Formats: sequence, C-alpha cells, structure tokens
Amino acid sequence: MRFEGTESYVATDDLTVAVNASVTLERPLLVKGEPGTGKTELARQVAQSLGLRMIEWNVKSTTRAQQGLYEYDAVSRLRDSQLGDARVSDISNYIRRGKLWEAFASAERTVLLIDEIDKADIEFPNDLLQELDRMEFHVYETGETVRAVQRPIVIITSNNEKELPDAFLRRCFFHYIRFPDMETMRAIVEVHHPGIKAELLTTALTQFYELREQPGLKKRPSTSEVLDWLKLLLAEDLTAEDLRRDGANALPKLHGALLKNEQDVHLFERLAFMARRGR
Repeated sequence: MRFEGTESYVATDDLTVAVNASVTLERPLLVKGEPGTGKTELARQVAQSLGLRMIEWNVKSTTRAQQGLYEYDAVSRLRDSQLGDARVSDISNYIRRGKLWEAFASAERTVLLIDEIDKADIEFPNDLLQELDRMEFHVYETGETVRAVQRPIVIITSNNEKELPDAFLRRCFFHYIRFPDMETMRAIVEVHHPGIKAELLTTALTQFYELREQPGLKKRPSTSEVLDWLKLLLAEDLTAEDLRRDGANALPKLHGALLKNEQDVHLFERLAFMARRGR
C-alpha cells in the first residue's frame, strides 16, 4: 500500500516518502506548511489513491479531544427519564460516537484527517496521545474498551499557529510542505488549467513570485490563490502583454485574488508612488 500521488495532485518526492514512511511506521503523519499549500487535500488524495474511505475531523478553537472519542448526552437522558422513556435503561442510547471511534470501528482501513490541530487548546494534542498511540480508548459510561479493528492512516495538519507539545511530536512522522518552486508550480497549474499559454503562464508566475518575495508583505499569497488568479486571467482572456506593468502601477491585474489585506495593497501603492516620483 504505497502512495505515489494522483493525476489531480502533484506530490513531490519528499512528500510521497513522508506519507509512505508514516504508513510503514504506523504513526500519524504531521503535515505543516503555509495555508493553501495542499495539506488538507493531501489526506483526500491519499485516500483516493489507496482506495480508502476518508473520515475528516475539522478542529476549531472550541474543540475538545473528548469529542473525537465520544460524547455522553446526560441532559437528554435526564429529560427522557422525567418523561418515562424506556430508552433510559440503556445508557448507550446517549453515547454519540466521535470521529476517532468511527475510524476505529470501521471494518475496513480508513484515512483519518485531523485538520488544523493547532487551532485547539494546547492540551488538545496531549489529550490524544494514548488513543493515537495504542489505537484504543475506554468508554467509562458503558465500561467498554474500543479498539481499532483496522489501524487507520492518520494525517494531522497544522498551520503552525502555535507550538505542539514535544510528547505529541515524538509520536508523529513530521513533514513540512515547502512552497513550490517555479517548475513545481507549473506542474500544479497544468493539472488545474491544462493547456494554458506558455507566455501567459511565465509572465503571471514571474509576477506572482516577485509579489511573494516583496519585503514587508504581511500575507504572502498561496498556491490556491495563484490558481484562483490564473482562473480569473483566463476568464478575462488576458494575454501576457495585458499583464505587463509600468513603474506607475505596481499592482498586478485583478490583484484582489492575491492580496488579501489593505496593508499589502497600500504597500504596492506606495511602491508605485515612489516609482513615479523617481522618474
């Protein structure tokens, strides 16, 4: 069972090595990288490539680790007991399975995505140590122990918003998705916009990388944003000549797809102003 990438996802050699090493070691794959570099999509493509079902757990700031295991609805049970409902005699009627339980209970191997783990409280990763290590957990209300029927392939993403505990990191195989270089980006664009004119693509990507490397930029545009930008350029039927800028206009065409805050827009407006004064 090896991941080699898919037709719709350009996986670099080091990324495929990381995925396959994680599967071999039976350890979670912790994937970090800039937002928009394909971390979440990686899990979907691994599942598609290996023919496995994917279970997705989207982590929020309010998410607790216990929710991934199960939740006991004591309020509903109390209400039903007051109404004389016969269901109250079986406490399992009030246990709601979480995403980990769903993955553990599956008769077939699954890909379990724990997406953006760094959004949650700092204790969140530590609270999952034993469960992800032993692939089992105890349900205190019913006294049962839930064990993984088939060990899932666990992929965990992080945008590096906060540091993760060392004890958690020791249990993972780590990979950082570097921002694609020009040639890799060309391959990615070909997947999403096949047949784009070479001159237009060269001009657009040159402007894109120049913009990303501009000192003082608050938020550098990502892979997903350059793909959106190219989609707009194609929809407007712009040519490479249309994209060419003079010193009076430092902002690229349709820059709203690339620059997502006013500070960065003002930065390029100041550059254009300084260029005009320097003439």
